This record gives sequence, C-alpha cells and structure tokens, in this order.
Amino acid sequence: MAVAFAAAPTLILLDEPFTGMNPEETRRMMQHVRRVRDEHGITVMLVEHDMQAVMGLCEQITVMNFGQRLTEGCPDEVRTDKRVIEAYLGREDDAA
Repeated sequence: MAVAFAAAPTLILLDEPFTGMNPEETRRMMQHVRRVRDEHGITVMLVEHDMQAVMGLCEQITVMNFGQRLTEGCPDEVRTDKRVIEAYLGREDDAA
C-alpha cells in the first residue's frame, strides 16, 4: 500500500487486504484504509470476503456470485437483500 500511496493516486484497488489477519490486525488495517480514504480523499476499491470488514468500511458494496453482479447498495441494503442471504447463507429448505 505504501508503494501505491507514494504515487499520489486518486484510486487504490486492494485485493483481499484482510486475508490472514487476526481481528486486531483487521481493525488496525481498517483504520488505516479509512484514514487514506478520509484524510487524503483517495477512493478505495476493495475485493474482500471478510464481511465484517466490508460492512464496517464500505459506503457502497457490489456483491458478486459466480462472476455475476448479484446486487449493489449501501451496507444496510446489501445485508438485508434476500438474494445475498440465499447465495451466501443458503435457503432454509436447503438445510433439510
């Protein structure tokens, strides 16, 4: 991230930045990403599977499922979208 930041970008793309981090490391990295975004006005686009980090950091989320855009919106919209719940948690009748 330091190398990218040195080039004075207007956008930074992060690919799975929280992978392998424990909760404290994730929290610190989230603070760092927020600081880059808020204090330096840099747009941050990230690809991430840590939903707690995504929901806590992102203002706009696009959910992909098998290479297709499933939905997009703010965290509250995405969190309650039935298609997202079904795709990532399964349907109730699937558990039977």
